[in-house]
Amino acid sequence: MGAAFLVNFLRFLLIGLWLVILARLILSWIDPGGRSRFAAFIIQTSEPILAPIRRLLPKTGMFDFSPLIVLLVLSMLLRAVG
Repeated sequence: MGAAFLVNFLRFLLIGLWLVILARLILSWIDPGGRSRFAAFIIQTSEPILAPIRRLLPKTGMFDFSPLIVLLVLSMLLRAVG
């Protein structure tokens, strides 16, 4: 019973992170400045996850591939846990 709770909690956490990164990706098209409270919350929540990946990736001009990398890694983790 304890293991099932831990697996479900981990899946819930990974899905939550996945949704936050997806929201950040969508907000980068709609409100890149983060002027609303929701946008500011999403940016503050996702930046600690995206910043290290962004530093590792080569500069690609105006395209930021760090959300794509994080979404792929989170999806692989969800498959491994599930």
